[in-house]
Amino acid sequence: MTNLVDQWVYVCDMFGTAVFAFSGVLVAGRLRMDGFGVLVLAAVTAIGGGTIRDMILGATPVFWVRDPLYIWNILATALFGMWLVRLPRRLPWYVLPVADAFGLALFTVIGAQKALAFGTSGLIAVLMGTMTGVAGGMIRDVLAREVPMVLQKEIYATACILGGILYTLSLEAGLDRITAMLICMVSVFGLRVAAIYWHLSLPTFTLEGRRAH
Repeated sequence: MTNLVDQWVYVCDMFGTAVFAFSGVLVAGRLRMDGFGVLVLAAVTAIGGGTIRDMILGATPVFWVRDPLYIWNILATALFGMWLVRLPRRLPWYVLPVADAFGLALFTVIGAQKALAFGTSGLIAVLMGTMTGVAGGMIRDVLAREVPMVLQKEIYATACILGGILYTLSLEAGLDRITAMLICMVSVFGLRVAAIYWHLSLPTFTLEGRRAH
């Protein structure tokens, strides 16, 4: 049963990697980058968070060095993405955000799970899960000279934090790993999709309107 779950997680991880890579392709296309630029943004978005996580945890060589299929996945997604965006018929607007929400949920639980496997505390596991989900997109946005989405009012990192907390608490409560994973993923995915559908956002901090002293 455990091997079957691990195989399912691996397949879903590859899907999430492709989705995140495609979001990098879209940003590169909007900025009119060349093929190398497209590949760079696709790669940092897809594996940037997991790379930082593994380096912090000391899990070296990092995951994509041990399994180059991640790199082939990103390369194929970049090539396919450059072809796809040129088609006159576009995907429905909701397909990529929903797929991204699924990838975010999976990356969060993978990051938290890996941190716990290295003997970290629950707090660090939550941080590693969040980092796995959002750090790649932050690097992408910095390279694109944009304010990272997760630093603005989007409910994105917040969903990861919630999912990571529920995952660690579920394990502490004695639930099995599969149930804890499902609770984490459903919470992250549900909150992110709800935020997209109902345009939910966090309050913003601003100094506008204050009088100078």
